[in-house]
Amino acid sequence: MAGEKILIVEDNPLNMQLAVDVLEAAGFTVLQAGDAEEGIAMAKTERPALILMDENLPRIDGLSATRTLKQDSATKDILVVMLTAHAMKGDKERVLAGGCDGYLTKPINTREFAKEVAHFLEPKRGA
Repeated sequence: MAGEKILIVEDNPLNMQLAVDVLEAAGFTVLQAGDAEEGIAMAKTERPALILMDENLPRIDGLSATRTLKQDSATKDILVVMLTAHAMKGDKERVLAGGCDGYLTKPINTREFAKEVAHFLEPKRGA
């Protein structure tokens, strides 16, 4: 699925740069937003195939931003994958119940990250 447009919403510059570098090296087009408000606005104008949403963002957290996107007819069909450092038992279920389409943990595995992201973009078999 290389070439697909991915929006990363991440407030940590080092985490952002690492994710951007890995995804761009795999051929994805990467957009960047430093907070939820910017991410929501970019999702509406840029219509990415997938959003990687940090959970702990300033002012509006990632789950609240995801709910906003999923309630808007212009952005409800965009895949949102939570990219979070929260990796305790129950965190994945909480994130999925909160409206996210997927869940990935930080720190990212640079060897697997692009494949993990591409997996979410694969067409559903038998759908």
